[in-house]
Amino acid sequence: MLINFFYLLRNNGLPVSLREHLTLIEALSKGVIEYNVDDFYALSRSILVKHEKNLDKFDQLFGLFMQGVHNQSIEQLVEIPKEWLENLGARDFTEEEKALIEAMGGLEALMERFKELMEQQKERHQGGNTWIGTMGTSPFGANGYNPEGVRIGQKEGRHGRATKVWDKRTYKNLDDNVELNTRNMKMALRRLRILTREGVQDELDINTTIKKTSKNGGWLDLEMVPIKKNNVKVLILFDIGGSMDSYIHLCEKFFSAAKYEFKHLEFYYFHNCLYEYVWKDNRRRHEERIPTYEIFNKYNKDYKVILVGDATMGPYEVTAQYGSVEHYNEESGKVWLERLKENYPNYIWLNPTDHKYWEYTPSIEQIKEIMKDRMYPLTLDGLTQAMRGLKDKKLKFEG
Repeated sequence: MLINFFYLLRNNGLPVSLREHLTLIEALSKGVIEYNVDDFYALSRSILVKHEKNLDKFDQLFGLFMQGVHNQSIEQLVEIPKEWLENLGARDFTEEEKALIEAMGGLEALMERFKELMEQQKERHQGGNTWIGTMGTSPFGANGYNPEGVRIGQKEGRHGRATKVWDKRTYKNLDDNVELNTRNMKMALRRLRILTREGVQDELDINTTIKKTSKNGGWLDLEMVPIKKNNVKVLILFDIGGSMDSYIHLCEKFFSAAKYEFKHLEFYYFHNCLYEYVWKDNRRRHEERIPTYEIFNKYNKDYKVILVGDATMGPYEVTAQYGSVEHYNEESGKVWLERLKENYPNYIWLNPTDHKYWEYTPSIEQIKEIMKDRMYPLTLDGLTQAMRGLKDKKLKFEG
């Protein structure tokens, strides 16, 4: 049985080793847990999952395994649109109505029918007897009734008749390729650390204390040092307006995480591509412009530069004089990006656009080439690689 579980995880990309599999078997043989699903889930997750980005994938695969669908892949799993299951109130069924509803005939028949419905259904349904929905007699959905069904999107049981509960996964949205939340961003940004000790000596240096105490024949000799602080200097340039309006909430989360993680953080705005000026206040972007040369002179090469933008524009906005859609730029965006690279050896470009669409947008490919392939998607994996790229100038995104 457990070998099927091991291969299910491995075949769906979860990095599980044979040693971990044997550790799980050993833990079970020694009676570390009681024999129930919840304990087995907690034990196997703690042993087999090495990174939180894989928790959501593990939850899905564990659910498949417990259903006995060993040969199914994670790609066959589906997300049910929230509006299909929106709770508009519960429906009470009379005993006569309940008696007329037939069971489908076991878990295997239910799951097979569920798979068929997910391939066919295109919209919300309410009060019916066939589709996934609410307040009906279908075996699939919420706030209805069926003598043998799969409860989906309902917080608790009402009739105690569900054969399977489609639970909300605890670790949803921690996968590599999903958009980030603020917590995940903070964790990824921590990889960009330059730790130094400055200020008041209020942290105990244990190793030095032990050595000095030993030399003193056992008389305690405390050695105190300043606390380590992340003193990396970061300059962020945000593309704002136009097509970036779709990503404004994601950029706000990233900005919030960056302010939390970096003590020395400066930021400015630009539109589409970097040109001869930037600004601080979007409400006064035309009145209070700051020359880009002034930015180059103000912040030295110690600063690590992050440009955030979808890089989606007309190709001429990157390469042509007067190509900007907002003003007559005397020099092209490419010229200014090259100058930025000369001033700051550590730079990256974060792109919120889904990586799979990059090759279909010429301007993205242009800027990606100018940035020497140091463009990363704004996902957990992309941001993690980006932080490493700011330390290693040769590191490129591996999608």
